[in-house]
Amino acid sequence: MKLLKLEIVTPDGVIFDAEVKQVTLPGSEGEFGVLPEHATLVSLLDAGVIVIDQADNSEVAVAINSGYVKVDEEKTTCIVDGAVAISGEGSELALALEKAKALLKSAEASSTAIASAVSRVERIGKSL
Repeated sequence: MKLLKLEIVTPDGVIFDAEVKQVTLPGSEGEFGVLPEHATLVSLLDAGVIVIDQADNSEVAVAINSGYVKVDEEKTTCIVDGAVAISGEGSELALALEKAKALLKSAEASSTAIASAVSRVERIGKSL
């Protein structure tokens, strides 16, 4: 099974760095998925949720407010202004969900994009 290296970087440093199966990103023109050996591209990212399918079949979701992504055949790098990982259990998860909603609502994006991202964060919270 081929994997791709995914790195998510904020102004505070790297928050995610691992080999993954695929990643779904909130592009400025809509969501898109990246698999290993994807064609090279650079895209703006809107407020939304990055969904990461890890090598162990678990899923991680990271709420972001904006940024850009550089994809090449072996590595995907997301440079974002702000991000909150949505993972964990109990009170950690509740706190992460509230931070994610606040981050998305503070983003300078269309209200439709923000509403969609907040809805997705809430669905993720209910499924965990």
